[in-house]
Amino acid sequence: MKDMQSVRVHGFDAVRGIAVISMVAFHLCYDLATFTNVSLPWFSGVLEIIWRNSISWTFLFIAGCMSCYSRSNIKRSFKLLTLAATIFVLTSIVAVDTPINFGIIFCLGASSLVVGTLQQYKIKISGVKVSALLILMFLALLHLNDGYLELMGISYKLPYALYSTPYFSWLGLPGPGFTSGDYYPVLPYTLMFLAGWSFCSSWKEAGISDQFVNVSCKPLEFIGKHALLVYILHQPLLLGLLQVIS
Repeated sequence: MKDMQSVRVHGFDAVRGIAVISMVAFHLCYDLATFTNVSLPWFSGVLEIIWRNSISWTFLFIAGCMSCYSRSNIKRSFKLLTLAATIFVLTSIVAVDTPINFGIIFCLGASSLVVGTLQQYKIKISGVKVSALLILMFLALLHLNDGYLELMGISYKLPYALYSTPYFSWLGLPGPGFTSGDYYPVLPYTLMFLAGWSFCSSWKEAGISDQFVNVSCKPLEFIGKHALLVYILHQPLLLGLLQVIS
């Protein structure tokens, strides 16, 4: 076991690298099914939802873990929120698909701001049980933007008035006419981020296993370390490639 304060945990890079590869493959299938005549009948319904969620939930949880190592989560949050605003402007101008409004980069920025603010006030969330509770809350709120809560088959429809204003779409209450090509509002998705932060805070204190620290897979680690760059570039490159070959 090692003190993780100054040691790079290669396992996190490798896991994030796997998620990045899965993301690129998912968007390739999406682009083929949406913008070409290629038929992908299997890329729909439950399988598509499970695949998409496996990517985004992994990103959020790992990002929460990595917030334990950030020198300043508040500074990082402003960088991510600025990038999210830039992505919204660019996707609105290009208009290839629905503009990305409050997408996953926004969520990472907002979640980093929440963690940074909690750290500023010396509020610590830590523990595997706390992490599990946050994930349970996340699942209960997963359909918040659809107008209801659900847990273990029991659902509760929320008042329509909560969705009557355009000002809380960022929170998870999309207003009339709201659309986005990639929608990850603060609720419920920041809860998954906080679950990662809580889990990793506890794991760091206990001492992360040497096997996870020293995981060695250079290609996956390289991709994982450059996840944000790949996220920014992969869709324009994929769409450009499809334009060339179609």
